[in-house]
Amino acid sequence: MRLVGRIVIRGGLVVTAADEVEADVLVEGEKVVALAASGSVEAEGWTAGRVVDASGKYVIPGGVDAHTHMELPFGATVASDTFETGTVAAAWGGTTTIVDFAVQERGRALREALDGWLGRAAGGCAVDYAFHVIVSDVTESSLREMDRLVDEGVTSFKLFMAYPGVFLSDDGRILRAMQRAAGNGGLVMVHAENGIAIDVLVEQALAAGRTEPRYHGEVRRALLESEATHRAIQLARVAGDAPLYVVHVSAREAVAELARARDEGLPVFGETCPQYLFLSDEKLAGPGFEGAKYVCSTPLRPREHQAALWRALRTDDLQVVSTDHCPFCFVGQKELGRGDFSRIPNGLPGVEHRMDLLHQAVVDGRVSRRRWIELACAAPARMFGLYGRKGTIAPGSDADVVVYDPRAEQTISAATHHMNVDYSAYEGLRVTGRVETVLSRGRFVIDGRRFTGRAGHGVFLPRATCQYVN
Repeated sequence: MRLVGRIVIRGGLVVTAADEVEADVLVEGEKVVALAASGSVEAEGWTAGRVVDASGKYVIPGGVDAHTHMELPFGATVASDTFETGTVAAAWGGTTTIVDFAVQERGRALREALDGWLGRAAGGCAVDYAFHVIVSDVTESSLREMDRLVDEGVTSFKLFMAYPGVFLSDDGRILRAMQRAAGNGGLVMVHAENGIAIDVLVEQALAAGRTEPRYHGEVRRALLESEATHRAIQLARVAGDAPLYVVHVSAREAVAELARARDEGLPVFGETCPQYLFLSDEKLAGPGFEGAKYVCSTPLRPREHQAALWRALRTDDLQVVSTDHCPFCFVGQKELGRGDFSRIPNGLPGVEHRMDLLHQAVVDGRVSRRRWIELACAAPARMFGLYGRKGTIAPGSDADVVVYDPRAEQTISAATHHMNVDYSAYEGLRVTGRVETVLSRGRFVIDGRRFTGRAGHGVFLPRATCQYVN
């Protein structure tokens, strides 16, 4: 990995969530030290060990992907990206921070879960990382542990209204966790689907011989996502208007629930993912078993849901675009569900392409450049207590900086991506815009389209509480 003491990124358009300005970015060590008028650096006597020419390019903050699942166990298999391969792929896509999930096993302590996942990630990450904790077992002991983890910088906790017998927490347990978070400043994240009702529909579909991948989407109905979203919001209100973050929102009916709550002034937030913005349930109905590649939860929806998601991103009823990156190879992993869609490992690959897909939305006029950076960098950093250090380019911020070519064209393909998975969810999609150079804390990890990083460069990030509410 190349380490240059002083770096000037010269001549680009610096785009943050707050501003766009033609400026030179000055980096010293791991930090941004100044933004200067273009061409003024030498005149002020500031010498650089390396000058990066960003003329005609954007200079943007490194992306923050607040929802990834590296090495996640799923039944008899494990997500195919390790922390090393997944963070290398993230770097190629201009993402310099991920927030992954430490999974509590029932009967085990939250601390044990966190320590286990810290051990998996240690020494392997090419970019910086943090963890949410999945709370599978809400007990008096785990509630007390939430307090201690917040004090230690692990400030967000995920609970599931889906997957009975595995992750699901009933309403009472979710309420107790929300009450605890309302007191300790933590943020509760919820997977909002009515898992008990979904299991009934799964059982009925399989009994009727409906076993193909497309039925995964049909049984996980939009109304069951919106019902659970509504229920989560009401539980948060009962808990004293506890902050709530709803993950991977895919249905327009769920968006409407979030918009209504925000119109009432409630501290309710939501994310969506590129797959819901660019793909539809038509993919699940692909020939043969091809639809298994697109099995994820919440599922891909009919195309008409996309307009509501894009509108919510523009109106700030959805604040964040994360990937829910959870890759399983088609051969040998997705194939576990042949003859029974409920056994197909849930998840799509995407950590490498989030920034490019959202830039395509800029090209298409769906969002502005600054909103692109808000959704992909600044808002996830604020949501999870990292803003100032991450998510922006400003004096004192980490030198997580991307030189982005807005005119370069590329075709997304498994043949060229760097994720450890044998297919691309966006195979053949042409997009405009591409990462050229990436700095992570002042180190070149992508240098002129060459990987120059290393496993172990990334460090664990203790976080503050949600900067939107605390």
